[in-house]
Amino acid sequence: FLSVTEDLVRRRAEHNNCEIFSLEEISLHQQEIEKLEHLDKWCQDLKILYLQNNLIPKIENVGKLKKLEYLNIALNNIERIENLEGCEELKKLDLTANFIGELSSIESLKYNIHLKELFLVGNPCTEFEGYRQFVVATLHQLKYLDSKEIERSERIKALQNYPEVKWKIREQEQAYFLKRAREKEEAQRRMQERKDKKQKQMDSKPGFDSPDSPQEKENYQAEGDGEQETCRTVENEEDEEDRRFWEEPTPYTPESRLETHRYIEEKRKAKDNKRESKKREKPPWTLVTAEGKVLNVNVPKLHFSLKDDEENNQIILDLAVYRHLDTSLLDVDVQPTYIRVLVKGKPFQLVLPEEVQPDSSSAKRSQTTGHLVVTMPKAKEIILAKQKVSASIKHSDCNTLQKTTGSGQVEKLEVDPSKYSFPDVTRIIQEKKQTGQGPIKLQPEKVTEVKKSCVDFENNEDV
Repeated sequence: FLSVTEDLVRRRAEHNNCEIFSLEEISLHQQEIEKLEHLDKWCQDLKILYLQNNLIPKIENVGKLKKLEYLNIALNNIERIENLEGCEELKKLDLTANFIGELSSIESLKYNIHLKELFLVGNPCTEFEGYRQFVVATLHQLKYLDSKEIERSERIKALQNYPEVKWKIREQEQAYFLKRAREKEEAQRRMQERKDKKQKQMDSKPGFDSPDSPQEKENYQAEGDGEQETCRTVENEEDEEDRRFWEEPTPYTPESRLETHRYIEEKRKAKDNKRESKKREKPPWTLVTAEGKVLNVNVPKLHFSLKDDEENNQIILDLAVYRHLDTSLLDVDVQPTYIRVLVKGKPFQLVLPEEVQPDSSSAKRSQTTGHLVVTMPKAKEIILAKQKVSASIKHSDCNTLQKTTGSGQVEKLEVDPSKYSFPDVTRIIQEKKQTGQGPIKLQPEKVTEVKKSCVDFENNEDV
């Protein structure tokens, strides 16, 4: 069963900064509470307590709430009024639509001298003959009963007939107790039947143990083939059971109310378990085949563009993720041959046309569109037009290359660019005759001789 927990009380105490020791008002309605406890220890300053529309069968653990002024415990399973003597400041008590048949239990409220309003509408005791006269005569401090003011003349009349009315009430109570005993037996029998039927269904379901013998294997395979039909049959049976449960006429009692709640809770849990099992059974996305082939996948169904930036020797991916999507929900993984982006857990994967450098890659979000832009430098460096410019610079440097001799004079080295792409030191021509040592002295002499005789020179292969 569900009881009052500290976490529940703190969540319901938001208006008091989640502090419960100084709490004066709290609403715990529609929380499926089946046992009332702890409030008299945790919230001793409570003045207003709302507990309507729960499954509380008994008023308990509120007797120490000395400051409590208003208690609303309507729409529960309470059958008698008790344990409220300690609520010295109680002014208003709402017991609407409960199962109070022991009307004489209101005598315990005599000690609540400040009680002015009492609500018992919708309880079995309100159908007793002389109900109102008995309550009015018993509780002298009351001003209103079931929202109707108690006149002085009504109280005088009720007190005059009090012994007779009290005797009638006692008789009707005894008849009600016998009726309740039969209802409890019927509820117990119905619950037992339901439990036996459920156990029978569980026993009749095929087991999931692995078969050993060949015959068992055959039977197991046959069962596997008819599994889908079995599932349909089970669903139809569940629908039929559900229809029978809701169409079966049952008396409105605490037991039937509790049984309905249990049934709804079972159905909800079964549905949640089914949903969870479906989630678990959902096959994972295939991103890489068994042979190791990487696939192109776009589960989030996002627009994208892949640009080959040859000028900067890189590949740029522009993924149109949602503008207001938090960046923490994006997970980018760049590999040499492909890129994978998880958008809220859904994979986007693209095979790249060329190998890239993952370590040098970068990912950014656009501040205007929110798009994810991933820049991936290529692994292979390509010589482009840019390097031709650098070659021409080297060439011009070669043409203006100067050499300083030991004597301190400067000689210019010239190269014919039509024949060579780099300086050829074997064809250096000196502009002026200079004295030098070793090859520097001999080399210009040979070249100058060729230069002098080059006018009438004729090359003969035979010579």
